[in-house]
Amino acid sequence: MRVYLETFGCQMNELDSELVRGQLSALGYRFVETDADAQVVLYNTCSVRELAEQKALSRVGTVGVRKRAGEDLILGVLGCMAERDGVDLLRRHPQVDLLCGPSDLDRLPQLIDNVRRARAASQADEAPAAPRPRAVALAGNRSRRSSTLAAAEDGLESLDLSRAFDPSARETPWSAYVRITRGCNKFCTYCVVPHTRGAEVHRPPEHIVDECRRLADSGALEITLLGQTVNHYRYTHGTAVTVDGRAAPQVGPGLRAFREAPAPGTTSFADLLFRIHEAVPSVARLRFVTSYPRDFGADVLQVMRDCPRICRYLHAPAQSGSDAVLARMNRGYTVGEYEEFVARVFDHLPDATLAGDLIVGFPGETDADFEATCGLVRRLPFKNNFIFKYSPRPGTVAIDRFADDVPDEVKRWRNNALLAVQSETSARVHAAWVGRTVDVLFDGARAHAAAPARTAGAVAVRVGGREVDGPEGRAAGRWQAVGRTMGDLIVAADMADEAAANELRGSVRRVRVDASRPLLLAGKLVPGQ
Repeated sequence: MRVYLETFGCQMNELDSELVRGQLSALGYRFVETDADAQVVLYNTCSVRELAEQKALSRVGTVGVRKRAGEDLILGVLGCMAERDGVDLLRRHPQVDLLCGPSDLDRLPQLIDNVRRARAASQADEAPAAPRPRAVALAGNRSRRSSTLAAAEDGLESLDLSRAFDPSARETPWSAYVRITRGCNKFCTYCVVPHTRGAEVHRPPEHIVDECRRLADSGALEITLLGQTVNHYRYTHGTAVTVDGRAAPQVGPGLRAFREAPAPGTTSFADLLFRIHEAVPSVARLRFVTSYPRDFGADVLQVMRDCPRICRYLHAPAQSGSDAVLARMNRGYTVGEYEEFVARVFDHLPDATLAGDLIVGFPGETDADFEATCGLVRRLPFKNNFIFKYSPRPGTVAIDRFADDVPDEVKRWRNNALLAVQSETSARVHAAWVGRTVDVLFDGARAHAAAPARTAGAVAVRVGGREVDGPEGRAAGRWQAVGRTMGDLIVAADMADEAAANELRGSVRRVRVDASRPLLLAGKLVPGQ
């Protein structure tokens, strides 16, 4: 059958979709580029941001129109929105044939087959009054695991273990994601992830190392380790349950455990980073996201300092610069503690880069709270922050506990004002790299209409061979290769033409930086390197 799969939201969803593609392809399903050519349409959804959710619902509505017009399609909703809304989503959108939460993606082939078989049986019975067959796999009350045995019974590990290592299965063959943990134990009041993805479950380190090695053998130069709280990774040996002779995933300890050193016989996040770095030397870059600032130990920073192929880049969301707002968010740290974490980072890694997330307009946020967030962005060297307006999300604590009392026009103003402050900080951070030579992993090409230092971004940008911006620069006939440094800074290097720019995709080259903008470095390739 022909399948169309579209992904909304975070890198975790991107990896889930890649694993689903590999799983279904191995069973003979064929993936197509547009939903118009598909017999099965799948949307892998996100509930963290309202915009991503609205886009997914819009797609569901469009497919509903096609099905009512008589097209024979199977429509599936995967991911966090399916888990959060459950069968209520089926009531509101009767065109949906199956739901599959993120903890049950290993069951997706069975769900599709069940819908197909039930639909065929219903048509054979010629029973027009019979209810349309549907299939559902949601974690429900299984999502908060309470024992290692329960984690061992979780079949999702089989999805990671059976991933396709064919580089053509990845949008960028030279780059890959590897999941090391699933779920979250922090319960921030604005976030639904602990309820949709469940408790923290950590994969066996030998599974992770083997996956990295096989990805490297398939051509991956860069691997990004993924987890909702990646630095919470901790796996205790000797007590692990095995399934079919293999070590099983393990439920993570409570948050208090990260305030003390790991027990003997435990693989910590620092241990895992070092082990991958040493075991897979052909991986040029080892990244990880997302980090939780309070539990980020000095041992991790020491490994990052001592292992040259681990990227000196941290994505560690602050979320707010106000202690009062952080307390209502249940973030578990103060502004002072966050700043102390950042100071430790730069003590160990002077050339590190820092990024994060910030929410404006959280319930109860005053003008003073907002100014405190602006102050934090001015004080700390954030290369960038992803800045969002607060929107109440169904299934979160905040939607029931706090009134959404910041007017939308105030949220919009604060969002734009904070973006302007971040732009000033980003400009300072990027300007500090002018005159330096950096290693760049190139992944795209763009045509541009002016010299790099004067180009604002009104250009045609190609990533993975796909144009993602307007055609203004193409007519000028000037091209740049685009990539990222070890610190995740975007770099554009002047090239002779489009072919030369695209030829660099998937390679690491040295670039001498001679200009900067708030989110861009520009320069020239160093000859002979």
